Amino acid sequence: MRDPSVKAALEAAKTNEPKTLERQLQVCAIAAPPFHETARGIELQRLFSNLGLKNVHIDKVGNVIGTRPGAAPRPNLVFSAHLDTVFPDESVKVMREGSLLKGPGIGDDCRGLAVMLATIQALEEAKVQTPGTITFVADVGEEGLGDLRGMKALFNETMPGQIDRFVSVDGNGLDIVNTGVGSMRYRVEFKGPGGHSYGAFGMANAIQAMGRAIAKISDFQVPANPKTTFNVGRVGGGTSVNSIPTEAWMEVDMRSTDVGALKALDAQFLAAVHSAVDEENHRWNNRGKVSAAPELVGLRPAGQTPDDSPIVTTALATSRALGLVEGLREGSTDANVPMNMHIPAITIGGGGSGSGVHTLSETYDPTDSWQGTQRAVLLAIALAR
Repeated sequence: MRDPSVKAALEAAKTNEPKTLERQLQVCAIAAPPFHETARGIELQRLFSNLGLKNVHIDKVGNVIGTRPGAAPRPNLVFSAHLDTVFPDESVKVMREGSLLKGPGIGDDCRGLAVMLATIQALEEAKVQTPGTITFVADVGEEGLGDLRGMKALFNETMPGQIDRFVSVDGNGLDIVNTGVGSMRYRVEFKGPGGHSYGAFGMANAIQAMGRAIAKISDFQVPANPKTTFNVGRVGGGTSVNSIPTEAWMEVDMRSTDVGALKALDAQFLAAVHSAVDEENHRWNNRGKVSAAPELVGLRPAGQTPDDSPIVTTALATSRALGLVEGLREGSTDANVPMNMHIPAITIGGGGSGSGVHTLSETYDPTDSWQGTQRAVLLAIALAR
């Protein structure tokens, strides 16, 4: 922080915060639901180029990538924020309401995108020369059934073996995520022959089989440490109240910070589904048998970057140097992928505060938000060496 160019970059981060907030609104006004991030990605490509990044391009899955060369190509720090939100195209409407910024995705992760852009601008304005290279990435597929597809492609296809350290900026606040919560998500379809509720009574019932499975799942006993969870989030099926349904479906989310605990829960879940089907068929003497087809629709790998690792201690030292409250926590973010691959990785908040994440009424309060921008700038410099 005594280096003149670093001082200048930190000052630029603070001075430019009004512009950063404008970019936050600008980017968020472009719809970007999972698998439809193209329009927002094109805008980030334009902004990357305008801010002076080199070799700006979009990879085959839609990640926007630009490089700020250092004195040497390695170490290569990837600094990222995700493009997608959880909302469909027609729901996007962002605005200012007093000092608040409002709109779906305004914090998660339009704040991260804005802070990443502000970091590039501050480094350029201050002419900071880093020993290593910083690769900036606006990635796709972080939310929901996007299933971290952007990060999986980045590490396994676009830049395999080329990433030494990884930071994602996700949402608001000043916490540091160094434990990646893994998840497995299933869609299970139950099928049977169906029939009239009176005339065909005695046939095995797809919805009743699903109900048996849900009852079994609700009785699972899971460890509190490592924290392990399950949730039946959506169900559907049937055609009418007086028809034995030919089909039913449910979507299930299971999470843990521990790979072994998640695998054990997965095995228990699959056994419960198959047992429920067997019980339903046995109840009706195997008349019109029901079947179930569990499909794994989401897999987020668990991982951890140790508390005493250089990337975590550097992040904590950066926060302390700026007089910020430090804190480590767990979460499910883009950093899960490199954590699982044992590549030093963390996720940081972009400063400010907010409410209503993943709702249409999400808000962002920019009080002292420049602190998050400054922390991102200083951390990028500290890790690119």
